[in-house]
Amino acid sequence: MNRIKIKISFWVITLMSVVYTACTVPPSMIPRTEKREVPGSFHGSSDTTNTAKIKWRDFFTDPNLTALIETALQNNQELNIIMQEINIAQNEVRARKGEYLPFVDLMAGGGVERVARYTRDGSVEKNSQIEPGKDFPEPLPNYVLAANLSWQVDIWKRLRNARKVALMRYFATTEGRNFTVTRLIAEIANSYYELVALDNQLEILKQNIQIQTDALEIVKQEKQAARTTELAVRRFEAEVLKNQSRIFHLQQEITQTENRINFLVGRYPQPIARNSTGFSDLVPKLMKEGIPSQLLQNRPDVRGAEWNLAAAKLDVTVAKANFYPQLNISAALGVQAYNFSLIGQPESVLYSIGGGLAQPLINRNAIKAVFFSANARQVQAVYSYEQTVLRAYIEVANQLANINNMQNSYELRKRQVEALTESIDISTRLFRFARADYMEVLLTQRDALESKFELIETKKQQMTAMVNVYQALGGGWN
Repeated sequence: MNRIKIKISFWVITLMSVVYTACTVPPSMIPRTEKREVPGSFHGSSDTTNTAKIKWRDFFTDPNLTALIETALQNNQELNIIMQEINIAQNEVRARKGEYLPFVDLMAGGGVERVARYTRDGSVEKNSQIEPGKDFPEPLPNYVLAANLSWQVDIWKRLRNARKVALMRYFATTEGRNFTVTRLIAEIANSYYELVALDNQLEILKQNIQIQTDALEIVKQEKQAARTTELAVRRFEAEVLKNQSRIFHLQQEITQTENRINFLVGRYPQPIARNSTGFSDLVPKLMKEGIPSQLLQNRPDVRGAEWNLAAAKLDVTVAKANFYPQLNISAALGVQAYNFSLIGQPESVLYSIGGGLAQPLINRNAIKAVFFSANARQVQAVYSYEQTVLRAYIEVANQLANINNMQNSYELRKRQVEALTESIDISTRLFRFARADYMEVLLTQRDALESKFELIETKKQQMTAMVNVYQALGGGWN
């Protein structure tokens, strides 16, 4: 007996059309449009030359620093975590793509069934024959091999738009990785210059201790000659001891800075190779800031915010599609028989096809909530984008001003160091001839030391400002 099952079940099209007309119109929302305008220039210049275009390997020329950056880009844990987030976002795109394609399952199975005699099915089997002259076997075997298809027809592009959303968020995650790269490079460079500055301060301190030790011997000789008192000797001894103690504080700062770099590089503490000579003579690179509109292309955080904004806008479209009817199609094709030897006979073939058009009619609060939330997130994304652009502009403006101010400050501090260095020799000679008090010598040496420390600190701030401008312009990730 042929067992052919044909099922074509579409819901009443006319009724669905009425429902669609009456009930599918989603609530109206007025989306907020982002402001993309930025000032025409940073300080009146229209030069489009931009330092951000320089690759970091060409921007940083110290081989020790570039080696640290190379290692960090391979080993830094935060960066590798973000790389896995990129993989997750990529898999999300793949999953979204699969949602709007047909699903096909292959099913194979078998079993036996014995129905109770005093039931409808049992009575039918008892009074019927499976073939002429042959009763139903008890229990009744059942073997089936079939392919099942299910497909939600994406007539409103809801699923395809959801895939585009996932793709945009994947791009945003990629830009997040680029932003982390720029921040990581800048942090390593700033820590490296800080480490070199501490080395120079430590060397200056040791040289100053030697000068103060020599001055202490002079004071002792003057005391023996009754030209000064024990008070002067003790004050100079205290100054020497204070600076000797200061050495250990600097060494601790050096250790902590080295370990901060090691952490960024992704390794356990070890000495950092560096070249600390000639730090005072380092000249920061001439920075070209270009025009503000270039930030929209060069800054990874701005690009990422733009992708997130585009995704949030499309999320609203996806949420709006939930108000419209959904068309689902299901189908099956296979063979089924009570005897395995009959599988493959034409009479064992089965197939079915069905379709359904579903439309939300009553209690659409959940759909409305999703729609309103998508609109709210779109507005959030607009503000986030505008805030990111504003922050980028202000960061560049601040660091450009910092470069100019640090340059002027360094020139003045350099002259201060030269004057105080000469004052040490002058005050020492005057003290020998009783033309100056020991306190003048002591204070001159103290001021000279602090001025040298501040000169090194200003040079470090100069180099840091250079690195920060490079980062703020969006350099380092390309």
